[in-house]
Amino acid sequence: MTIWILVSKLGEDGWGRGRWYNDKNCLVMEARVKELEERILRDGKVLGGGILKVDSFVNHQVDPLLMDACGREFARLFASVGATKILTAEISGIAPAVTTAIHLGLPVVYARKHKPITMPDQVYLTLAPSHTKGRMVELIVSPEYLANGEKVLIIDDFLASGQTILGLIRLAEASGSKVVGVGALIEKLFEGGRDVLRPLGIPVHSLACITSMDDDKVVFGQM
Repeated sequence: MTIWILVSKLGEDGWGRGRWYNDKNCLVMEARVKELEERILRDGKVLGGGILKVDSFVNHQVDPLLMDACGREFARLFASVGATKILTAEISGIAPAVTTAIHLGLPVVYARKHKPITMPDQVYLTLAPSHTKGRMVELIVSPEYLANGEKVLIIDDFLASGQTILGLIRLAEASGSKVVGVGALIEKLFEGGRDVLRPLGIPVHSLACITSMDDDKVVFGQM
């Protein structure tokens, strides 16, 4: 059986490129990205209004083997960016961020949406719109865990409008850190988040790219 594999390559502008090639001896992690796509098709639910429910394996119940495979792929894609810390947003971004961190040997910080009493009075805080909640939410990080000079890799579950990612970027910049990469499990290309991030010149990689969810049908494409 002939297998065609998509291999990502980082372009000079920092954006992901892809090329198809055939190699029966090459076990590239994009084969496991296919597993993510298959899981979305099997267990994901299109709820309308651009919302894709993946609660059974990402957002509520977590499939650890699938997340480990995705984390390993993110680690491969961002191995050369020199990240010193991974940043995500609670709660859905935590699973892919942690598995990526395991494979890169890095700590994870997640932006909280409510300030606990254990957090210091002075914090990094920004607002971002939440599609699923239908309102603005706070993203809060303690200065204890995001220091000046960090090289931050952002990992999240979705890249849609790009507003949550932009919020995380603002938090990193407020701390004096530099964002060196952005990874998303699932990207909804039709919502334009990649175009929002493009002027920043930050490498962006998504493991499953959705071009359409019309008529409750998920259609995948490639970047």
